[in-house]
Amino acid sequence: MSSESLRKRREIVIQKIEKDKIELNIVYEETNRVKTVAENTRVILDDLDKQFCEKTGLNSEEVALMFFAVGLQIARQYLLTKFPKRLSDKEAAKKVKGKKEEHSNRKHRYYNPSLEEIKTNPVPFDANIGSNGNLKGGGKMGHRATTLGHDPILGLIFGTANIATSTLTTSSFLSFHIYTENKRDYFKSKASTYKVLEATMNKILYQGMEGKKIIFWSLWKEIEHLQSDMYTKNSLPIPFISAINPKLASKLAEHGLDMANILTVSKQIEYAIFINTIIAMLHSLFYDGNTEMEEKLHEVKTRKIIAYSDMIASASNLGVVAFTKNLNLLDIGGITVAILDFIKYKEFQKKVKEEFIFGSYKDMVMGDKYNMIDIQ
Repeated sequence: MSSESLRKRREIVIQKIEKDKIELNIVYEETNRVKTVAENTRVILDDLDKQFCEKTGLNSEEVALMFFAVGLQIARQYLLTKFPKRLSDKEAAKKVKGKKEEHSNRKHRYYNPSLEEIKTNPVPFDANIGSNGNLKGGGKMGHRATTLGHDPILGLIFGTANIATSTLTTSSFLSFHIYTENKRDYFKSKASTYKVLEATMNKILYQGMEGKKIIFWSLWKEIEHLQSDMYTKNSLPIPFISAINPKLASKLAEHGLDMANILTVSKQIEYAIFINTIIAMLHSLFYDGNTEMEEKLHEVKTRKIIAYSDMIASASNLGVVAFTKNLNLLDIGGITVAILDFIKYKEFQKKVKEEFIFGSYKDMVMGDKYNMIDIQ
C-alpha cells in the first residue's frame, strides 16, 4: 500500500473520530440539559402553572364584559322570565279571548256540529255535569287531568277532534257526546273514540272547504283554550302524563310541576343561553392569537366570563328571593344553566391546563437542538 493511500485512510479515520467526538459532545450536552430539566421539574411545573393562570386571567376589558353579562342576566331575570302571576279561570279567559262571549247552545247532531256552533260554544271537554264518575281521579286539577283536550300535546289532536265533533274524550280514551240543556253542557251518551277521530279526518278529506273550516276553527279554539288555561291557578298537566296516570299528573302539579312552570323554566334556560351566546360572540372579537393553544386559552377565558357572570347573577337572584320571600322571582332555569356552565368550564379548564403544562414540559425535555445523526 502506497504512502499516499495510508495518508488518505488516516485522514478518513481522523475525520470519523472528530465527527464522533462532536456527536458525543452533543449527546453529553443534551444529557446534561435533560438532567437539569428533570432536577428542576417541580420549579418548572409551578412556573408553567403560573403562566397558565396569567394567560387565562381576565384583563380590565374582559372584566367589564363579564359584568355586562351579569347585568343582562339580571335584567332578563326580572323583566323577561320571572314566573307570571296566576289568574283565575275567568280572568285568564278574558285576557286571552277579550270581549268575545261564548254560550252553550249545541244542536245535538252526532259528530257533526255546525261551524257557527263551534265558534260560539265553549269547548265541550269543559263539561262535567252527568259524567257519572268518568272524570274522577284528577285530584286538585280536576277535569284538566282527566280530559285529553287539556293535554298540551295530545289536546292538539283529541281536543281539536272533540271540538269538531262536540264530544269529550277522557284520559282513559273513553268518549262521550256533549249536549246542551238550559244553557249548560251535559254528558249525553257514550261516543266512539274511533268515530270521533274518523269524523274529524272525514271533515278534512271529504267535506270540502266547509269541513276544512270546521277543523281550522276547532284547532284555533283548542290552542286558544290551552293558552287561556295555561297561567291559571291550576294550569295544565305535563304532556302525556294525564293519559297514563291523571292522579300523578295532579300530584306533580301540586309540587309545581305543571305546564306553566315548565314553560317558564324553559324560557329562563333559553334566554340565559342566548345571552351567554351573545357574550361568547363579543369575546371572540378580543382574540388576536395565531396558534391552536392560544385559541384554547382564549376559549378558557370565554367560558370563565360566562360561568362567573352566571354564578354572580344567580347568587344575586337567590339573595333577592330570600329577602323578598317572593318565589315568583326565582330564576330556576338560569341557576340550572349557571351550574352546568360552571361544571363545563372547570372541566375544559382542567383539560387545557394539562395540555398547556405537560405539553410545554414535554417540549422542554425533548428540546429542539438535538437530533440523532446516523453514524455511517
